[in-house]
Amino acid sequence: MTEHGYQTGRLNLPFVGISTFNKAPLVEDWDAINADAAVLGAPFDAGTQWRPGARFGPRGIRSASTLFSFGHAGAYDHEDDITYLDSSVRLVDIGDADIIHTNTMKSHENIARGVKKILSAGALPVVIGGDHSVNIPCIDAFASNCADQGPLHIVQIDAHLDFVDERHGVTAGHGNPMRRASEKDYVKAITQIGIRNISSTAREGYEDAREWGSDILSVRQVRSLGTAAVLDRIRANSRCYVTIDIDAFCPSIAPGTGTPSHGGFLYYEVLEILKGLAYRCPVVGIDLVEVAPVYDPTESTQILAAQLLLNVLGFIFHARSVNHRD
Repeated sequence: MTEHGYQTGRLNLPFVGISTFNKAPLVEDWDAINADAAVLGAPFDAGTQWRPGARFGPRGIRSASTLFSFGHAGAYDHEDDITYLDSSVRLVDIGDADIIHTNTMKSHENIARGVKKILSAGALPVVIGGDHSVNIPCIDAFASNCADQGPLHIVQIDAHLDFVDERHGVTAGHGNPMRRASEKDYVKAITQIGIRNISSTAREGYEDAREWGSDILSVRQVRSLGTAAVLDRIRANSRCYVTIDIDAFCPSIAPGTGTPSHGGFLYYEVLEILKGLAYRCPVVGIDLVEVAPVYDPTESTQILAAQLLLNVLGFIFHARSVNHRD
């Protein structure tokens, strides 16, 4: 045995074993979730309007996440002088919701069921998609939770507004989730960050979003305001649900997505916003969507997604421990 006992047991390198998220234990019985956070895959991409492929996002993100599976010691950040995600944080992977090909409603119901099971277990749901339509069942799943614990403030990080009401009868595609969320009486605010360029939402959608009360910020506006000022626009202690579309990032670092949009964020810009949010508000749910590995042979996009999620989970649970001590 060497210092701290790190040489005991299996070495368990990233390329060894089954690719659960961060090599967390796999829990196949959704009635036996005992964890602080549970990862659910939502490999559905039938809501896309252009390039498909995000159905393989959960598999790609899980594989990439093994790079960061540090094992016994958690993840030490020398800048913060904090070890994140140590053994006190119980993270599990509950596998994927069952997807029924060509059947959006049934597939969405199965995703909602998984999120409800996580919430009923008292764990933080972390959903990896899949196209952005998977956010619709995620928010649907919070109905009972919000009745007991209070409303949601949705923080969306995305290139696109996703506030389309209906298009040729489609109301549950990847351009609809924020409109559907706005219809829930338990969603009281939406902050939309990174919205830019030519959009899939027409002018009327922007007008409707602003009339509803949505706070819309482009990448350039966020950079002009600065992180602290952006966070000040979110009421402290709101119960926040975070939805992240990987196309919020510049395609120079995240090309693996169906609808890339130039002029996006860089990694630390988003990380600092999410870090500040974790200490300002209780984060009660997360989804990360639109990773389509086939468009990025370097695998950089799915590595970015995994790294972002793991860092955010570290911030959330460290913030909870600090708030508990206070």
